[in-house]
Amino acid sequence: MKKLIVTGDDFGLAEPVNEAIVEAHRRGVLTAASLMVGAGSVRDAVERAKSVPSLRIGLHLVVVEGRPVLPPAQVPDLVDRNGRFSRRLARSGFNYFFRPAARRQLEAEIRAQFKSFRKTGFALDHVNAHNHMHLHPTILSLMIQVGKEYGLQSIRFPYEPPLRAWRASHRELGAKIGWWIFLSPWLKLMKQRLRRAEVKVNDYIFGMSDSGRMTPDLVIALLGEVPTGITEMYFHPASRRCPEIDRDMPDYRHEEEFKSLTHPLVREALEKNGIQTCAFSDL
Repeated sequence: MKKLIVTGDDFGLAEPVNEAIVEAHRRGVLTAASLMVGAGSVRDAVERAKSVPSLRIGLHLVVVEGRPVLPPAQVPDLVDRNGRFSRRLARSGFNYFFRPAARRQLEAEIRAQFKSFRKTGFALDHVNAHNHMHLHPTILSLMIQVGKEYGLQSIRFPYEPPLRAWRASHRELGAKIGWWIFLSPWLKLMKQRLRRAEVKVNDYIFGMSDSGRMTPDLVIALLGEVPTGITEMYFHPASRRCPEIDRDMPDYRHEEEFKSLTHPLVREALEKNGIQTCAFSDL
């Protein structure tokens, strides 16, 4: 059987994002959303989500490219002078792995984000991390350790089959295979640790190598490549441009991704390919 989890990331980033995610669930194929509890429009996201109880909500853990939930003074080794996490992913990874003080502050921040999510009252459908930082062994360990205290049961497994993704997009075969080779040892380690922790995961994912450009034509082609098992396809929809999008993701085609989620031909492609939509908590 082919099962597909359709997720909207960055829920809470801005009102146009929140609006698109809720409408993509009401009128389209989106089944879940990943909430950024420290983002500027998180209250608006929570209010909107409560009007659609069938939308499953998970935690989008942010430890790079964003603001902490804790006051910056409590996590000085994680933030810059403006109180923001670094945009340099590799540098952040080294910091979290090699500096004990940074790891202690990281654990406190991760705990604060889980605690903030619990206060929303939503059941925790899943957890993932901004920019897939849960591939980092330190972050993954803390996510599992802390998350188990807050009802963690499912985590996004970011394995995208490169040839299937390429057959759909006909773009950047070398880059897709290169990323697969680079990520393979980390993915193997991640899967072993998640299995030992008895955490549920998806088998495959689409949206990594084509992040920000999940247009209707591409999504329809990707649906033809969905294998048997559990696949997650994730999006970054928005109903319109806004300063937060222009600052963090200027090249992303948010409005087209929103269109994909509500396009009638996408729904037809789901039926044509015998794909059943679900959420992590349905696994």
